[in-house]
Amino acid sequence: MSKDYLILLAQSNPNFRIAELESLADLYNIPQIDFSSHSEAHPFLKIKLDNDEQAKRLIKRTILTRGIFELYAEGKNLTELHNNLKIFLKTNPNILSEYRDSSFKFDVIGYKGNKSLKKQIEMIETFQYLELNGKIDLKNPEEIFTIIENYDRIDLVNQKTEDKKENFELFNKKVENSSYYFGRQVQLSLRTSNILKKYDLKTRKYIGTTTFESELSLVSSNIAQVSKNKLVYDPFVGTGSLLLTSANFGGITIGSDIDVRTLNGNKEKGINIGSNFEQLNINLQFLDVLAMDFTHHCLSQNFKIDTIVCDPPYGVREGLKVLGTNRPKRFEGKENIIIDGEKSFLRKDYVQPKKAFELEKLLDELLEFSSKKLNKNGRLCFWMPTVNEVKNEEHVIPRHCELELIYNMEQKFNKWSRRLLVYVKRDLNEYKGETIKLNEVHKSYFRERYFNGFKSIEDTIK
Repeated sequence: MSKDYLILLAQSNPNFRIAELESLADLYNIPQIDFSSHSEAHPFLKIKLDNDEQAKRLIKRTILTRGIFELYAEGKNLTELHNNLKIFLKTNPNILSEYRDSSFKFDVIGYKGNKSLKKQIEMIETFQYLELNGKIDLKNPEEIFTIIENYDRIDLVNQKTEDKKENFELFNKKVENSSYYFGRQVQLSLRTSNILKKYDLKTRKYIGTTTFESELSLVSSNIAQVSKNKLVYDPFVGTGSLLLTSANFGGITIGSDIDVRTLNGNKEKGINIGSNFEQLNINLQFLDVLAMDFTHHCLSQNFKIDTIVCDPPYGVREGLKVLGTNRPKRFEGKENIIIDGEKSFLRKDYVQPKKAFELEKLLDELLEFSSKKLNKNGRLCFWMPTVNEVKNEEHVIPRHCELELIYNMEQKFNKWSRRLLVYVKRDLNEYKGETIKLNEVHKSYFRERYFNGFKSIEDTIK
């Protein structure tokens, strides 16, 4: 028989919450969960699960939740909460039996407001009828019973006055609590263990101009279903932010980048990508990085990957380039240049000529590469820039017949967004999707438009 649980969600990146929860539920083989009651405007989500073990597996490594509670009762006010709780206990007389002699404490969580400590204690004392016989332990209790209050602030848009004191009083005035919840804490999330501080860019030894932020790096790794001993590849590794968070979840990480200077790091300070793994004590999860042009990769045909997670270059902070030249005649015959008895292009210090490359071509190649290298049900998870609010302009998403697009989530900035696109490698015998090559059907000219104030495509290519 299933039980009711309440997930307390983080208020950060709410449009990524369900994708993270669904991905982890699938990873840990938790049967289909109904998340349909989710609202991005609120931090509460009621679901049904079979047992606490499922709840723990679902929430333990999440970044966009704070915890999960076995839900006993709810109400629009404290009186209604108590009435509903008493009815619940009468209907389920044994629900607290295994916890009656356990050490415990009460916790009060407020959303959009908090009671004073004195009022919290007064409210906790109204639950004496639960007849909990265990020792009260505020530091290390075996069970934590939680009261969650959800306040709704008064809409002040049409109530502001010129009197600052009156405005202050209005701002701090609350209406009746819209809801109370009471339950037992089952599992706190990884977010509550200061994981964001641990991976904060400010604390890292080695970062660059394009280093990806820590929170969405961790979320990307969760949605990509990185897990213990899975091989994770980032073809545009940069300073390794996405590999770091993948290693945190037990992934065996490998990356590549065309910019050898980024891979070499700062030789004077003796720091590079590996320094961050050592700093966080996850260096055993780091295989290596390759100085390699992704579009001319040297990976074996039989080399298979479990997960690909990356943030391809947009050509804004760093230019989007591949090996080659737009002026081939200039390099004719240079392959025969000899330095110290060795052909120059075979030397370790040889710097290959590079040429500009279009983002659309790069993403098309990324999907084609992933279709060949990913193991069945492996995930491709990458970020793609799009332009916001341009009339008569459609956002075209790349597709591949062997890759099922399961998520398309947007992080909005001002005039542009970046989208987290997530694909799953399918067997052609079981799945046959459509193929959409961006380079053939839609060129966004993102870099050019970024620097001209995001004018229309027509104005950009004039």
